[in-house]
Amino acid sequence: MTEETKAVKSEQTRALIVETALRLFRERGYEATTMRAIAKEAGVSVGNAYYYFSSKEELIQAYYDELQEEHLEACRAVLATERDFAPRLLGVLRARIDTMVPYHAFAGKFFKFAAEPTSPLNPFSSESGPARESAVAIYRQVVDGSTLKIDSEFRQELPELLWLYSMGVVLYWVHDGSPGCRKTYLLVERTVPLVNRMVSMSRLPGFKSVTRELVGIIRDVRD
Repeated sequence: MTEETKAVKSEQTRALIVETALRLFRERGYEATTMRAIAKEAGVSVGNAYYYFSSKEELIQAYYDELQEEHLEACRAVLATERDFAPRLLGVLRARIDTMVPYHAFAGKFFKFAAEPTSPLNPFSSESGPARESAVAIYRQVVDGSTLKIDSEFRQELPELLWLYSMGVVLYWVHDGSPGCRKTYLLVERTVPLVNRMVSMSRLPGFKSVTRELVGIIRDVRD
């Protein structure tokens, strides 16, 4: 077996373990699903499962990474064709919901674990850092590829603010019981114009001092 063949087989095994884990998490719940059960359903040894993932938490981080890749792929068209800030943001948020909808039932059961402040599954944890940075990078593309004209310091912080806004949308989506998460789509359609207006107003003379103060608060809290 060549090294290339081994690498392909290894990646296939890894993907199978992640896919099996997500299915069992949806069917049995995150807490009730063990690594042994995941290995058995995937048709691999327990040792092999632990070779790829040392814990269930690592499997969830792999899910975060995959979801982020799916989101980026779903955003490519709108980011390549739109230049106005509002349509770019709206398209990216719609794509975010599109990629999450298949996992809606799972997210509702899993939310209590991700919401725990000390959990590595929390989107604000250090373990979730790579997925979080990838998400912020998408919103940086939204800003940098647009025709938006705003203060340079505010522009630097805006992608993270947009990511926090998107996390609010995700929180609403977790609890959205409407068919096809229709209300979550409505939420972004109604709030993106407001965000666009507030961002655009930041360059007006009367709002520049407020914007600078906001940037200062963000940086102080983050540091």
